[in-house]
Amino acid sequence: MSSLLVTILLVLLVVAVIAAIARSIRIVPQATAGIVERFGRYHRTLNAGLNMVTPFVDRLRPLIDLREQVVSFPPQPVITEDNLVVGIDTVIYFQVTDARAATYEVANYIAAVEQLTVTTLRNVVGGMDLETALTSRDQINGELRKELDEATGKWGIRVGRVELKAIEPPGSIQDSMEKQMRADRDKRAAILSAEGSKQSAILTAEGARQAAVLKARGESEATMLRAEADARAQAVRARGQAEAIGTVFRAIHEGNPDQRLLAYQYMQMLPQIAQGDANKVWIVPSEIGKALEGLGGFFSSAASRPAEPPASAGPVATAPPNGSAGTSVLSGPGSQLDTSVSGDSSLEGWLTGGSGAVHDAAVGNHEGGPVPGAGDAGGAPLRHDPALMQGPTEMGAPI
Repeated sequence: MSSLLVTILLVLLVVAVIAAIARSIRIVPQATAGIVERFGRYHRTLNAGLNMVTPFVDRLRPLIDLREQVVSFPPQPVITEDNLVVGIDTVIYFQVTDARAATYEVANYIAAVEQLTVTTLRNVVGGMDLETALTSRDQINGELRKELDEATGKWGIRVGRVELKAIEPPGSIQDSMEKQMRADRDKRAAILSAEGSKQSAILTAEGARQAAVLKARGESEATMLRAEADARAQAVRARGQAEAIGTVFRAIHEGNPDQRLLAYQYMQMLPQIAQGDANKVWIVPSEIGKALEGLGGFFSSAASRPAEPPASAGPVATAPPNGSAGTSVLSGPGSQLDTSVSGDSSLEGWLTGGSGAVHDAAVGNHEGGPVPGAGDAGGAPLRHDPALMQGPTEMGAPI
């Protein structure tokens, strides 16, 4: 009996020792802390690792997480300065820095942080209108973090970051904002379109102006070049005409033409004077009488002399055979002329000394009357007349 009692006591003692050892050893995980109370009072804080406590005397409270924690709070109604109720979602990033303060300074630090966030948010957003609140998230976040950090410092909590997840205005306000935004965007689009049209018109006008300036400058340079080319061409033509006139003048003086040759050349120019469909009436110069007198005397003397061989000197006029009206040929040294002259019986008779009337049809084949100032050619010899050398002095073609 006594041995059984001793055995039971020994077993109880071993169990008590094992229980005491088990209660005295505490293992704290990393990034956590434990609060030890002795007889209901704070005794010490257990850090991570193996810790020993007095069994049945010390009591270990629930471990506190020392890592940074993220808490998202539900939307909170907040009234803005312009009396609009908006719902704001917040996210708090905080970390427990003092386990003792977080345990004994506040009963529930998470609920305390939530309520403090709501009150601070209403205080900050209440001084802003809706437009400012929507566009000032960074400012609201900074003010919230500052206020929360100051208030939670004595709780052993450090607020690292505060973020606003969403700011939700009422549905009617959202519709109005969308309409306003759409109108503003339409306005900006119209302004940009007008500015683009303006710039396009300005660039088009600038391009047209530059093109007109370049075109005018090119036309001016082209006109100047053409004028210079025309001036040079006129100068070259004038020099050529001067040289041609000089050559003709020298050739005439070197050939030494006589009065009969000049009179014959004068008669040759009469048909050319009468050419043209518009020439209905033409005036024969007064010198034609003297020229015809000279040619009449020449042909009369040629008819009275016997024919000479072709090698004889001086011009010879031969009448057409059988006495028919035709052409008279003047040939001889000098200019070596052999030109046909149109005529009729009156002209031939007048050239040979007759007194018949001479009409302009014998020269230009036009209607007219007798040649003024011709008179009776007779057989007068060709006289030296300066007018034959200078040509006609008056010529006109009235219409």
